[in-house]
Amino acid sequence: MTAAALVRAARRFRWFWRELSGESAYERYLAHARSHDPRAKVLTRREFERRRTDEREADPREGFRCC
Repeated sequence: MTAAALVRAARRFRWFWRELSGESAYERYLAHARSHDPRAKVLTRREFERRRTDEREADPREGFRCC
């Protein structure tokens, strides 16, 4: 395997991992918010994650479960 192929594989794995873990959700939020109104105040990372967690817990279909 060449070095270029290893780099491509590492990039794909990084993209996959960030999508799977939800790490890229904040970046998508920023892009969306800035595309609609570049001067609008956006949530901080902490505020974004708190709101996302609160919305998930409030939804009975996706709420946290103990088991």
